Amino acid sequence: MTMLHRRDFLQTTAATGAALAIGRLARGQDAPSERVRVGVMGVNGRGAALAAGFASRPGSEVAYLCDVDQLALDKCLSQISGQQAAAPQAVTDFRRILDDDSVDALVVAAPDHWHGPATILACAAGKHVYVEKPACHNPREGELMIEAARNHQRVVQMGNQRRSSTGVAEAMQRLHAGEIGRALFARGWITSVRPAIGRGQTTQPPPHLDYTLWQGPAPEQPYRDNVIHYHWHWFWHWGTGELGNNGIHALDLCRWGLGVDYPVSAVCGGGKFHFDDDQETPDTQLATFNFGDKAIHWEHRTWQNRGIDGKTWGATFYGEQGSLAIVDDRYTLFDVEGRPTAEAPLNNGESEHQIDFLDCIRGGGTPKSEIEEGVKSTFLCHVGNIAYRSRQTVNLDPATHQIVDNAEQQALWSREYRPGWEPAV
Repeated sequence: MTMLHRRDFLQTTAATGAALAIGRLARGQDAPSERVRVGVMGVNGRGAALAAGFASRPGSEVAYLCDVDQLALDKCLSQISGQQAAAPQAVTDFRRILDDDSVDALVVAAPDHWHGPATILACAAGKHVYVEKPACHNPREGELMIEAARNHQRVVQMGNQRRSSTGVAEAMQRLHAGEIGRALFARGWITSVRPAIGRGQTTQPPPHLDYTLWQGPAPEQPYRDNVIHYHWHWFWHWGTGELGNNGIHALDLCRWGLGVDYPVSAVCGGGKFHFDDDQETPDTQLATFNFGDKAIHWEHRTWQNRGIDGKTWGATFYGEQGSLAIVDDRYTLFDVEGRPTAEAPLNNGESEHQIDFLDCIRGGGTPKSEIEEGVKSTFLCHVGNIAYRSRQTVNLDPATHQIVDNAEQQALWSREYRPGWEPAV
């Protein structure tokens, strides 16, 4: 087995980084001043962490915070104001950010149903975009996001931060160098114990929440008291289930490691076996994606913690001469007999991912999770969910990556939009 030592890996990545920097300068993309001004859309949870991150990066300023919940907006504003010289402006409608020519980028951390439409509108307004995972709510939005980024020549990065982890990159380099032989199969998983969401009641939204704007591009539904702020994940109208919520992270690693793009078919099983509540998405889900000569498998359980090899989250690659496990905060290489041969710690890539985005805005170049790569990984989540919801295998045309001859599945390729919010490029 050929071993790639850490010194060789660092020399290789340094040379790659130098080439990328040259490429950024040669491309001649429009660049703002050294200070990049961003607006953050959706600051109740993940967005608050992103706002704090961008406020702390050298040469970055959070110019706007945006949320439809005044309580979340006030809380985040209080936290961020002390991190930078000027306090951000607080707005409830993200289109105020798009109207400000001094803003360079929009960070989209609103719910899944907003990711595609907000990104497309931001690109059209001349803004670069950092969009949280999953990239989009459905496959058609992903196609439009790529088109918008290309047409408007914008930097669009998806927020799967492990793409910027130096430890993960090192593991991938060793995998691609052949240390486990030819890798043919990968599996990703997450296990957790989530609370039940109960049976919601239809009621008036609280006064601090602009529920109409929260729904945005999604056709309006009555307010229910067990959806906002987090449980929208488990309703198809707004979310993509655990496959899109956490599966995207491991599936992206699996696709990266195997060097594959689009599958030729997908099958999915599982169901809502444990919870007796309103959620629509499965609490137990198993999806397998066939790429012709390789395959990826996903598994989640949101009601029982025991994971693969005792780990609650991870991605493992199986090759003809060994395997590679990326779990928790480290990666481990195993020989063909399952004996560990190497191990190294991982960083989560959070700060590096944001810095990568800012660097690409300033100097041009391609971010670590450029939107086309993000959409490819998100595509697995969507076709897995389409296979689950249709209870049929999804067969895809290898040339076009479109669903083959299945009207029921094709109906899930896009969605209905509220009039006036239909995404278009």
